[in-house]
Amino acid sequence: MKKPLIGTFAALLFAGATALAGAPAATASTTTSTNVTSPQAGKVAAVTFAGTVALSNCSGSLVRFPASTANDPALVLSNGHCLESGMPGPGQVVTNQTSSRSFTLLNASGGSLGTVKASKMVYGTMTDTDVSIYQLNTTYAAIQSRYGIAPLTVAATHPVQGSSIKVVSGYWKKIYSCSADGFAYRLKEADWTFKDSLRYTSTCNVIGGTSGSPVVDANSGQVVAVNNTINEDGQRCTLNNPCEVDQNGAVTVRPGIGYAQETYIIPACFGAGNKLDLTRAGCTLPRP
Repeated sequence: MKKPLIGTFAALLFAGATALAGAPAATASTTTSTNVTSPQAGKVAAVTFAGTVALSNCSGSLVRFPASTANDPALVLSNGHCLESGMPGPGQVVTNQTSSRSFTLLNASGGSLGTVKASKMVYGTMTDTDVSIYQLNTTYAAIQSRYGIAPLTVAATHPVQGSSIKVVSGYWKKIYSCSADGFAYRLKEADWTFKDSLRYTSTCNVIGGTSGSPVVDANSGQVVAVNNTINEDGQRCTLNNPCEVDQNGAVTVRPGIGYAQETYIIPACFGAGNKLDLTRAGCTLPRP
């Protein structure tokens, strides 16, 4: 798990190097006056860059939850290790911090549509998972009206082994295609431990800058995980070289294999108006 890339020079410097990775974006969905309709309301179109974003150092996506409405404040999903304040330490959870971070919103072909800005960083951690969620200073409806882009829907169900997935990197404007190979009971990388991580098949050989990319189920068009790391050179449980630990403590190292953190646990932690509430029934995200 590399630290995030810093600017264009760092992006070029680390091109071809692996790191905390990301996922593909699905096509834009349509909105109504009250609801944001997910792509699966009709025929699911091919996964594209529509709805993904590029951060200064990582990738991300404009997302909604199943109960989100068009007039809710829009949200951006990325990795916890992509936070502008730096990588959270083990056990650290950051919530509701003021932020003015900018994100470049992309169209279906990966072209820039413009910049959207955060009003706050709602949630960020690298404990059990590796996720950051930003609230924008605008709504889904306003984004749809101005840019013609709707958010990707975060699935509220566990991803399925063997399913076809796409990792869409807004930073590199590259889409990786592979399958969900399985799930790691625990994924340990240096001082951090992630729970129930999604393991890629080998064709999703993600690199630095793909961190925070949405992992999209190619059949449903929904986000099922957020890309975050890959074992770069076969080392055991070190930075950039995560290892799997099973229920009995047995360690498995898979050189060249990447991982993502599942996102189905996130919707239960947000109530009406896309408001974070870690005390809601069913919410299992770590608390501060």
